[in-house]
Amino acid sequence: MSANHTNNRTKSHRVVLLAAAPVQLLDVAGPVEVFAQATQMKASSGDGILAHSADAPAYEIDVFIIPHEGQTKSSSGIGLSSTISREELLSRKEIDTLIIAGGEGARNRCAEPEIVELVSLLAKRAGRIAGVCTGAFLLAETGLLQGCKITTHWRWCAELHRRHQGVSVDPDPIYVQDGNLWTSAGVTAGMDLALALVEADFGHVLALSVARELVLFLRRPGDQKQFSSVLAAQSAPSRRLRDLVAWMTDNLHRPLTVSEMASRACLSPRHFARAFQAETGITPARMVERLRVEAARRALEDGRAALSIVAMTCGFQSEETMRRSFLRQVGIPPGEYRERFRSYPSLLIN
Repeated sequence: MSANHTNNRTKSHRVVLLAAAPVQLLDVAGPVEVFAQATQMKASSGDGILAHSADAPAYEIDVFIIPHEGQTKSSSGIGLSSTISREELLSRKEIDTLIIAGGEGARNRCAEPEIVELVSLLAKRAGRIAGVCTGAFLLAETGLLQGCKITTHWRWCAELHRRHQGVSVDPDPIYVQDGNLWTSAGVTAGMDLALALVEADFGHVLALSVARELVLFLRRPGDQKQFSSVLAAQSAPSRRLRDLVAWMTDNLHRPLTVSEMASRACLSPRHFARAFQAETGITPARMVERLRVEAARRALEDGRAALSIVAMTCGFQSEETMRRSFLRQVGIPPGEYRERFRSYPSLLIN
């Protein structure tokens, strides 16, 4: 794979999205919509920050669905049509980005020789390769993932690693970049991956504009976990502990001592601490820290508040306490995190 993709405004960035039916509908529609919006917004912008309408379209997108028993349906039963014939696809000598979508077809048909051969051929012509969700299974069969760090849908990480032991599968991130290879977690994470590709091609401003146009809750960085702490805690067997975590999320500004949480769960402090760890896998104190870091990350990505305000709002005793928590959980201090992932640089209050 050669690194030949650039922020070239005189030439469209050619994307080929390949899927084996039955495909997960959003694995196709999500990334395609991101690239389509990027193309539309780049063409209509005249602010001097994005490219002007006289430039080539940002993206030219081809979709090819490999039929299954003559059908090109998605797993939801909705039919999909290729935008390019097989002959036209094979005639493409240069592909800037090859995207392999996931779904039932990607998992169950990944070893079909015809599919492996097609993916391998296209990959050799691609400057950048991306796997959405279980599209990683198709890529793995070609040998392209050997020695690489990747991710896929959390439900299928163990199975992918079992089949391909030479692949390092990380179940946590929503997407991973390893050189010119990009992989994402399931379904909607494909849109996060596509936004990251847009940012790599045309910059932060266009990627953010697309995220806002598509009314995404936020533009998530790739190292954000597939499960938030709240979502993970909702798998706890006890409803009162599930409800407690939701209450904790709304009350991070409070001290949230073990005694207060135990009282709310109608348990003794000792019984509560044992039950909480048994059901969630972590201590109450560690859960509080995770919830506060997640809340602080969202606030820092918005980019408007000073670190001291973020720390106070999210329940940290001080900026230093927040910094130590970030280093433990995120690996970088909050100030650096904000610089990398804030959404509104011009509105930052120092």
